[in-house]
Amino acid sequence: MESRGTEIKKIWIVDANAVTALGQNLGDTWEGLVKGATGIREIDRFCPQGYYSRLAACVEGLKPTGDRSLIHSLVEILFKGIGPVPSDAVLVTATTKMGIDNLERLRRKEAARGGDVLLSCLPEMVSQKLGLKDTGTNVSASCASSTIAITQGASLIASGLAEAVIVCCADVVTEFTFSGFCALKVVSAFPARPFDRSRSGLTLGDGAAALLMMSEERAVRDARSCIAVVRGWGASNDAFHITSPAQNGEGLVMAIGQALARAGLKQEDIFAVSAHGTGTTYNDLMEIKALRRVFGGRDIPVYSVKGSIGHTTGAAGGIEVALAAKALSVRMVPPTTGFKDPEEGAEGLVSAQTAPLAGDLCLTSNSGFGGINAAIVLERGKSI
Repeated sequence: MESRGTEIKKIWIVDANAVTALGQNLGDTWEGLVKGATGIREIDRFCPQGYYSRLAACVEGLKPTGDRSLIHSLVEILFKGIGPVPSDAVLVTATTKMGIDNLERLRRKEAARGGDVLLSCLPEMVSQKLGLKDTGTNVSASCASSTIAITQGASLIASGLAEAVIVCCADVVTEFTFSGFCALKVVSAFPARPFDRSRSGLTLGDGAAALLMMSEERAVRDARSCIAVVRGWGASNDAFHITSPAQNGEGLVMAIGQALARAGLKQEDIFAVSAHGTGTTYNDLMEIKALRRVFGGRDIPVYSVKGSIGHTTGAAGGIEVALAAKALSVRMVPPTTGFKDPEEGAEGLVSAQTAPLAGDLCLTSNSGFGGINAAIVLERGKSI
């Protein structure tokens, strides 16, 4: 077990990149996000006829290479914006469905590598591409997958079991996943509107992120800059329902409490929250209740990126941590695209406008099917 509070070993994020429907790198994604742009558009990857929604946030021009899954092409783009990664870095990946598009191709009698469907294919692929000694492990914890992957990586560094950890997460929109979410009736017919009174569901999106974390000592030795510091983390499971979160937000409150305690912080030390904010009725209500329980009467800035880049499922947490690090570095809270009329309880928290980030600490959290919740406290980076 890692040490807690002020004794915890400092964990630096020294490199980060993200690929979304807003851009093929973290900088372009951030620029589109602060402008209130959206990558949500009509699907052309497969025929959406027969579904009640035709929208998704797909990376433009993303095509499979030969018989490989789309996810290989997505990760190739991702790696263009990160590096170098030390060969001794421990690898933790995150995905919910990996190359499930190849299952569709196989069912259509098209050439496709069946092995791409296996979740274990992602760590194997990443390890080979980055030339790592570690073959890696994959986390599949629904929509909190990459958040949990980051907490695992941070725990390894904090406990002294690793000096460097690379977290890589990726998921793509396929008809398999799209039809599944439609069957659950949680997909919106219009672009997602997180925390808005008129919201009617989520919008799926492609996404990938890579974050290189190091102990402070290793980062200094390798002359790496500090993008952000991972101060604390927590995870819980409310065990309420197979898909719906506990409506009182108790699981998320517990995860946030763990993250604050591990960081040796109080709620008043946090100055912004990157929320899961899917745009579904129950998730958004749960989050508002949880955040009100944690922060009391404080009108702390809360935002969701999913009205801009869609819900990138297993990659959501990794992308949102990278964007939160960017928000801290420029001291700006991005807008929540699609937000107009606040749901009860969201007044004073969520905004469609940018706002100053008045402090050096923010919270990012994600929740997923099965009642899983995860939270991470980030601190603004510093130069070395």
